[in-house]
Amino acid sequence: MKIGVLGGTGKEGGGLAYRWALAGHEVVIGSRDATKAAAGAAELNALLGGKAVVQGASNVEAAQAAVVVLTVPYAAQMATAESVAAHLAGKILVDVTVPLAPPKVDRVQLPNGESAVVALQRKLGPQVKVVSAFQNVSATHLKDPAHEVDCDVLVCGDDADAREVVIGLAHDAGLRAWHAGVLANSIASEALTSVLIAINKRYKVAGSGLRITGVPRE
Repeated sequence: MKIGVLGGTGKEGGGLAYRWALAGHEVVIGSRDATKAAAGAAELNALLGGKAVVQGASNVEAAQAAVVVLTVPYAAQMATAESVAAHLAGKILVDVTVPLAPPKVDRVQLPNGESAVVALQRKLGPQVKVVSAFQNVSATHLKDPAHEVDCDVLVCGDDADAREVVIGLAHDAGLRAWHAGVLANSIASEALTSVLIAINKRYKVAGSGLRITGVPRE
């Protein structure tokens, strides 16, 4: 599968891109600055050591992929998605956005009291299948394929088939993922990120996570 990671030069986007490339997907990382994306791709390729190749491109070029993943900070979420909206019709857009408001990132702050991902779906319209995922996964160990990331992925979306595709991508990245219902439920995942940041600060750890119990593994 060809995956375009917008914001792939960041820690979360770069870590997911690295794992998907290792799993055999064709990965393009995007940035507003194509030169920055090329540098980020070169860094990932050095880490991959010839096992796979990641490409760097502009966000518009990365958005030509079959599945597009949005991993930019909340402040850039809407503008980035709108800049590539013409290339998203009929596709799955995986939104990893968390509405953090620095400096108080350990405090839940939801824009207008709703999910940031739901707001994006409303803006883009029904022709784009927006799926919420990966908000609670710390980037700390994503670039170490030998490290088991101790966090499950909650996948929310109004299209069950689109959710299934994203659950498959999570598995390819070495993560355990679960159908967590409609897109409106993303508000819980987004809020939980600030809770996990507060736990990280209190207990001086880098990547506390979430586990779903009581459900048999598939």
